[in-house]
Amino acid sequence: MHRIFQGNIFSGVINVADERLIVALDFHTMDDVKKLVDELGDSVNFYKVGMELFYSVGADVVEWLKSQDKKIFLDLKLHDIPNTVAGGLCSLMNLGANILNVHASGGFTMMKTAAEALHKESELRGVECPKLIAITVLTSINQAEWCGALKISEQVVEFAKLAQSAGLDGVVASPQEAKLIREACGEKFLIVTPGIRPAGADINDQQRISTPAVALQNGATHLVIGRPIRAAKNPREAAEKILAEMAGI
Repeated sequence: MHRIFQGNIFSGVINVADERLIVALDFHTMDDVKKLVDELGDSVNFYKVGMELFYSVGADVVEWLKSQDKKIFLDLKLHDIPNTVAGGLCSLMNLGANILNVHASGGFTMMKTAAEALHKESELRGVECPKLIAITVLTSINQAEWCGALKISEQVVEFAKLAQSAGLDGVVASPQEAKLIREACGEKFLIVTPGIRPAGADINDQQRISTPAVALQNGATHLVIGRPIRAAKNPREAAEKILAEMAGI
């Protein structure tokens, strides 16, 4: 597992980023992206590109991140009829992102069709297939506003099991459900968790949250963190404090 031990907490410097940390680039300009990535330097190797940024600057951001030897989670949350989602994912695969995603609520057939199409396309092109994960229940939703027949935690686990049976590599879920998913889906299943807030950080619009250490202890494989790093006075220092907390898990 890749780790980073930097700053004043540990002695010595290892310029290999901990790829369990994915920093969310929630911007709409390339200037803002480049500024943050430059500030974070070799502390961070994995970035999330979401709708706000991708719809604003398009594929340029993915190409630029790849030119900087960074990994990319392209978070576009596809949700449509099976063939449309499969075709969309195959088009996005051209960009070279490492992780793509769909909504689990699109159903088993949609997810299975998407996964099979990605693997077939990667074999035809002779390239590595990106990981495909499914959104379960957004971390901005709490139990009070949830209108499903099951409790949120129960629905998340059902979505995770459905995604796994459809051939997906993992899910996006709240850190609060990570332990349940790990128990249901085994050790190799990816669990990507937004809603990560270091102690003392603002909650903002997230509801089902936890600290980095707790999320990892619960079974998360990747932590998506945006505002606590992006909005810090010193983003690199904020990232390295989070990395130090992660290092012991």
